[in-house]
Amino acid sequence: MDSAFHFSPRKPDTVAAYESCRELAASSYENFNVGSRFIRRGLRPHFYAIYAFCRLVDDLGDEVDENRLELLDRWEEELKLCYRGSSQIVWFQALEQTIDEFNIPPEPFLRLIEANRRDQHTTRHETFDSLVEYCTYSATPVGHLVLYLFGRFSEQAADKSDHTCIALQLANFWQDIRRDFHKGRIYIPLSDMTEFGVEPSTIENGEATREFRDLMRFEVERTRELFRKGYGLLDHLERDFRLEFAAITSGGLAVLDAIERLNYDTLKARPTVSSARKLGIMARIIARNAVGLSPISDSAFESAAGQSSPVSSRRKSV
Repeated sequence: MDSAFHFSPRKPDTVAAYESCRELAASSYENFNVGSRFIRRGLRPHFYAIYAFCRLVDDLGDEVDENRLELLDRWEEELKLCYRGSSQIVWFQALEQTIDEFNIPPEPFLRLIEANRRDQHTTRHETFDSLVEYCTYSATPVGHLVLYLFGRFSEQAADKSDHTCIALQLANFWQDIRRDFHKGRIYIPLSDMTEFGVEPSTIENGEATREFRDLMRFEVERTRELFRKGYGLLDHLERDFRLEFAAITSGGLAVLDAIERLNYDTLKARPTVSSARKLGIMARIIARNAVGLSPISDSAFESAAGQSSPVSSRRKSV
C-alpha cells in the first residue's frame, strides 16, 4: 500500500469531503458499525470524519510500504494545518469543521499519531500495565473524541470510557494475534506468556496448544471485566448515545464470544462478527431499550461456558 490515498487533495466543498469519509467507513470491516442508525443523522458525518482520521493514521503506522515515521510526521503537520484552517487534504477538510463545531482539542489526535510512532520501535510489552499504558495512546483517545461529539466529555465520563476503549483494543489484539505476529508484533504481555508456558514459536507455528488456549481464556476474561467496568458510562449518556455505546460494547463482547466459540484458538482462524450477528445485536438492544431494560444484559458480560481461567483467582486485576 502506498500513501497517495491517505493524502488525497481537498474536495470542492465540505459536503463532498464528508462523503469521502462516509465511503471510507462503509468500505471497512469493523467489529461494530461506524456511525450506525442509533446516532442522529446530523452527527453521523462527524463520526465518519473521526473514523477517517483514526483509520488512516493506523494505515500509515501499519500498512504503507514507505518510511512510516516520515509519513506520520507529515500527518501531524496536516493536523496542525487543519487547526489553522489550511490543510489541503480531504480528510482534514472534513475534520476541520468537526473540530470547530465541537471544540475538540488536538491532544486526542496527537496521541493516536504517537501510538503509531511507538509501533515502529516497540513490538513487545513486558507486562499488562505496559500494554494498558500503550492503549492510552492507541485506544482511549478515540473514546474522548466521541464524548466531545456528544458534548459529554468530563473526567468522570472519560474514566469510564477508557475502560471500554482499552477493552475494545484488547479484543482486537486477541482477534489478530497471528496477523500482528507476521508484522513483527506481539501484544500479549510477555509476563503472561511466561506464566502460562507459551513461547513465541507457538504463535509462529500457528499451534493452539492447551497452554495457549488457557492463556487466551485468561486474557478474554480480563477483557470482559474491563467491558463490565466501562459499561457504567451508560449512566452519563443521552438516549441516542446510550444505544450507540451499547452497540459498540456489544460488538467488542461479540468478538470475545467468537474467540470462545473457537475454543480460544485464534491462530488458525480470525474470529469475526458477521453482519447477521451485528443486526441481531442491534435488534436486541432496541428490544431491551423499548421495554425499559438496560440495553445489554448482565449475562452478556459473562463467558458462555461460565468457566474461570486456571489462574483467574490469582491474577485478574485490570
